[in-house]
Amino acid sequence: MTSALRYGAVFFDLYGTLVDIHTDEAAEGPWTALRCALYREGAEFATNEQLRTQFARERAKANATRAQREWFEPDLLSAYRGLFDACWIDGTPEQARAAAWTFRRASTAKLRLFPGVRELLERLHDESRTVILVSNAQACYTRPELELLGLDGLFDDIIISSDEGVRKPSYEIFRRALMHADVEPERALMVGNDENSDIFGAAACGIDAAYLHTDDNTGGATSPQAVVSLEGADYDGLLAYIHDADAAWARRESADDTKRNTARVAQAEA
Repeated sequence: MTSALRYGAVFFDLYGTLVDIHTDEAAEGPWTALRCALYREGAEFATNEQLRTQFARERAKANATRAQREWFEPDLLSAYRGLFDACWIDGTPEQARAAAWTFRRASTAKLRLFPGVRELLERLHDESRTVILVSNAQACYTRPELELLGLDGLFDDIIISSDEGVRKPSYEIFRRALMHADVEPERALMVGNDENSDIFGAAACGIDAAYLHTDDNTGGATSPQAVVSLEGADYDGLLAYIHDADAAWARRESADDTKRNTARVAQAEA
């Protein structure tokens, strides 16, 4: 990490921050697609309602496998595997991932990058910053989507809540991001569109946060706790803020160096 940078590490939320997405898991289509996919693998459910009921049971089991602490996050891959077990089939992790991906694709009406995402991430890398994804998500959905969107190679690390067993705004998930980046909280910036998870969560950990207002369901037009609030996926505005912060940081570092040198000279002359 370059000491001249105010933010040597930038953490990003995914959905609503870098990716524009809309899903509808309550619709019949996704459950029909999942039921057909399971049937092809020998796991038969007579109706969508029967499948929904069994999935709810399997999800409850997945919840029970992890400590029920605050901001707990289950891993739904085990629920998909449990659908095979319910039909007396020893389903493999690969079969479970395929079933999960079938459901996710069928429930997704929109999945696209906001304009300028790749350019933003590449620019931050070119400036020698560590770029980490910190997402509240299910890895069985998100990792294939990252690959589909061409984002999987643009992060130095990927932290997904279902892998970690805890979700934002938990202190723990931000602490893990700081450890992965090997940076102190004051040298990291969290970028997100969810005021509670991204902005309040980061601020509680001593991490500055930039707020992107892309969705009225996840916060107001501005966030008082954010160091900068931007309308929409305004990556130019985000970069401008980061570069201004770098300049201010460099001026402060230079002033501190001058003070230290002056103090050393005065001490030597005393």
